[in-house]
Amino acid sequence: MATSLSQTDSIGLLHELVSIPSPSEAEKAAVSFLVAWMDAHGMDAYIDAAGNAVGIVEPASASGDSPTREIVLLGHIDTVPGFPDVLVRDERLYGRGAVDAKGPLAAFAAAAVGAGPLPGLRIVVVGAVEEEIATSRGARLIAADRSPDMCIIGEPTGAERIALGYKGRLLTDLTVHKALSHRAGPEPTACELAVQYWNQVQSEVSRLNLGRDRAWDQVQANIRGFGSEDDGLWETAHLAMGFRLPLGLEPEWLKERLIALGAGHQLSFRGAETAFRAEKNTPVVRAFLSAIRAEGGNPGFVVKTGTSDMNVVGPIWQVPIVAYGPGDSSLDHTPEEHVHLSEWLQGVRVLEGALCALSRSP
Repeated sequence: MATSLSQTDSIGLLHELVSIPSPSEAEKAAVSFLVAWMDAHGMDAYIDAAGNAVGIVEPASASGDSPTREIVLLGHIDTVPGFPDVLVRDERLYGRGAVDAKGPLAAFAAAAVGAGPLPGLRIVVVGAVEEEIATSRGARLIAADRSPDMCIIGEPTGAERIALGYKGRLLTDLTVHKALSHRAGPEPTACELAVQYWNQVQSEVSRLNLGRDRAWDQVQANIRGFGSEDDGLWETAHLAMGFRLPLGLEPEWLKERLIALGAGHQLSFRGAETAFRAEKNTPVVRAFLSAIRAEGGNPGFVVKTGTSDMNVVGPIWQVPIVAYGPGDSSLDHTPEEHVHLSEWLQGVRVLEGALCALSRSP
């Protein structure tokens, strides 16, 4: 196993990974690079059946009969579309995925190498595919293939914060199809009917949010796309909607409500995920609190209004789990996406410290 990386080598990994475009369903080049990098640095690295990059650091040999525990560091290697210029300016690395979430994933790989083989702890780094398109193909395979004792999800939280939960999600597409009528007549157009439906949805969301003051506790709804066309005889309107769901509100229940509101219209659904919140008093949380403080930080907790692969693996594995990664999540998906290199390096050190602490914990 290779020894700890220099800062230059660590940042080189981050820069190269961000420089390889990897929009969802086109991650192969980035996956191949990461697997080669992990293999060159002493990890048992391969591409699995879903196309994930997987790298494993086996535990160091130890005396006694202590069992080996496994921790999965689950990041995602795909990004949203768009590829702004990759550059370093003012000690910041700009590029798609620098924050969401190649930055955290590269930090996972660097920390696994830096920590090296640890007594009693197998470290599994995963660069999962298709997280950004709601299929979560990579995470679903890992959830079925492995049974770890602990997990860290790679998402931007900032170097001093730990995320304990993510809201649920439901993506909904409405299609309104009707015969054309004269625009001067009284009949509503397909577009107007779609807008009427959206107004009903907003009223229902307002009703559900009564007495819920925090965004984490609310149903959040937005329009993701709107369009229409006609062929001279029939007109069709398309309305794409997204819903973020709090704990206790299941996607199936919301589906039924949306169908009831849209009687006579065509509705389709995808990307359903149930909200998930992890326990706070766990060995993983304690290891991070200690590691953040050791770096001079003031640790804090956060819950996220988006979704992540924690929603996929958390309910299946039912093990101590957190999300962690350097980077400002408000920069996700934006043209100005970037990470401060000093913060990123701090995140790598925190991860190393947390892994070392977990290898020593009962």
